[in-house]
Amino acid sequence: MYRILNINRNVRSIRRYRQIITVMGGYGLGQLLEYLNLGHVVALSRRMLRRPNKAANLSAPERLRLALEELGPTFIKLGQLLSTRADIIPPAFVQELARLQDEIPCIDFEEIKVQIEHELGVPLESRFLHVDQVAIAGASIAQVHRATLITGEDVVVKVRRPGVIEAVETDIDILMGVALLLERHMARSDIYDPVGVVREFSYTIRREMDLSREGHAIERIRDNFKGGPDLYFPQVYWEATAKGVLTTEYVDGIKVSDICAIEKAGLDRREIARRGATAFLKMVLEHGFFHGDPHPGNVMILPNNVICLLDYGMVGRLDPAVKRYLTDVLGAVIHRDVEGLAYIVAEAGDAGENVNMHALKKGLAEFIDSYFEIPLKEIVVGRMLLEFIDLISTHRIKVHPDLTMLVKVLVVVEGMGRKLDPDFDMVGHLRPFLEREYREQRSPGRLLREMEQGLEGYLTLARNLPRELKEILNKINRNKFRIDLEHRGLDRFSRELDRSANRVCLSLIIAALLIGSSIAMQTNHGPMLWGLPVFAFFGYSCAGVVGIWWMIAILRSGRL
Repeated sequence: MYRILNINRNVRSIRRYRQIITVMGGYGLGQLLEYLNLGHVVALSRRMLRRPNKAANLSAPERLRLALEELGPTFIKLGQLLSTRADIIPPAFVQELARLQDEIPCIDFEEIKVQIEHELGVPLESRFLHVDQVAIAGASIAQVHRATLITGEDVVVKVRRPGVIEAVETDIDILMGVALLLERHMARSDIYDPVGVVREFSYTIRREMDLSREGHAIERIRDNFKGGPDLYFPQVYWEATAKGVLTTEYVDGIKVSDICAIEKAGLDRREIARRGATAFLKMVLEHGFFHGDPHPGNVMILPNNVICLLDYGMVGRLDPAVKRYLTDVLGAVIHRDVEGLAYIVAEAGDAGENVNMHALKKGLAEFIDSYFEIPLKEIVVGRMLLEFIDLISTHRIKVHPDLTMLVKVLVVVEGMGRKLDPDFDMVGHLRPFLEREYREQRSPGRLLREMEQGLEGYLTLARNLPRELKEILNKINRNKFRIDLEHRGLDRFSRELDRSANRVCLSLIIAALLIGSSIAMQTNHGPMLWGLPVFAFFGYSCAGVVGIWWMIAILRSGRL
């Protein structure tokens, strides 16, 4: 049974491969496929890689965005993830991928009803008095319907689309294969880490497809704020929630982008901006768990300037080490401490062996100088951090993925704040949090805990070292000690060398056939065909067929 399922999955993968290649080639992205040697792997015809007229006048980032949208849910989500990774893709692509539209036509309500009953394990009527048949929103993974619970509460029901899990898993398998090809063929793949990006993406999208996790995220963020008056969180109705269905309270408010409606309702725009910035910075710098997609459509304003966040499908996490790194960087930039910033990046960043520290320090000094004359209240913190990430990425220093997501979210939050309040000052909101963090870092309690952790680490090392040394010596004595060496960057050279050797061997075989046939032509012994020696005729024929086949193969490869 497992083999049959595996065969079906492989068949789906082959069909999907062909669709992906056709779409990528159709938008003039065939050079990427050739760069990965995919044209050879799948025997792709040149006809499929020709650029149609519809892509002729578009830039490469625009063509990539359109191709991802046409390829469906998995690739839309991948593009959205890449739009947060300014450390691995150029700014033009980051800006274009941020425009990806995750809106597709909604499916028929009868399919949604079947999906709800399958997930909840009970008839629809046992949980809901009414469910609107027309969806109020539709995305690549799920669509949303208004409904009324059997107990009378107005709710929204988010339902995962049928078949989306199988489609996403097939695409993840394909993306992992592409990532492995990128590691083999792409320069500096150790910095970009394509396999790591796909693993991060697969982890993220699998969590996003489990809608019950979104409900837990709502409750976790709500608990972090302990019922504060500035924020409101929709209630989760767990009796009508499962992995493929999420039922939450319906919240009726004003979109944060609707400035006219906010003013008409008599709400305070500056207070809303202040509360939003404070709440976001608390999520990041105090809780380490933040809403990952607070675009204007997901932020509602309620009476008394209360903010309600919607759609918790994407969340970010910052562990204490990353939080400390972020606060140290922000503090160094705000205080214009070039030496301190260079030390932080060198010590805390994931720097490789080939990093030019002198060039890095020079770049950081120029980065600080570019903000030196700008008043602090005019600094756009999100844009500044994007420039910082781009700078250290050019020096082959890896950036934590959640940190790049945070920077994108910060850009959105800061943009909303400035739209609500033209005098919005994110640096001013940051100062109390940074000062509090500095005091905490230098407090006797924190220092004592760090000393205890360091001492515990050294004690563990001292306990384990004799045993590990003994294991190494035992392996040496039994001739089982082995050192694995990895040759990087030689795969392409090895393939080219094999190809060249094969061509030389084939040339020698053809030459031998021609020479042998020519010698046979000089004799009149043996069987004859049309007045020619059979062996000579056979040799010339073989040499001609092999030679023509060889030339066709060379021309098709595009490498003379």
